[in-house]
Amino acid sequence: MYDRRFFQTKLGQAALASVVAMTAFVALSTQMHVTPAYAATPTTTIEMVEIA
Repeated sequence: MYDRRFFQTKLGQAALASVVAMTAFVALSTQMHVTPAYAATPTTTIEMVEIA
């Protein structure tokens, strides 16, 4: 099924490009070490005043 004639067609080239893109995505995403994002917490006490 996956012979040289298949990869010479547009569908075969698209399949090959998809496999290369997914391989690159996995290779690059495994190298990322992202720290989790935390919501901003106030370090000082915030006092709210209601204006009438």
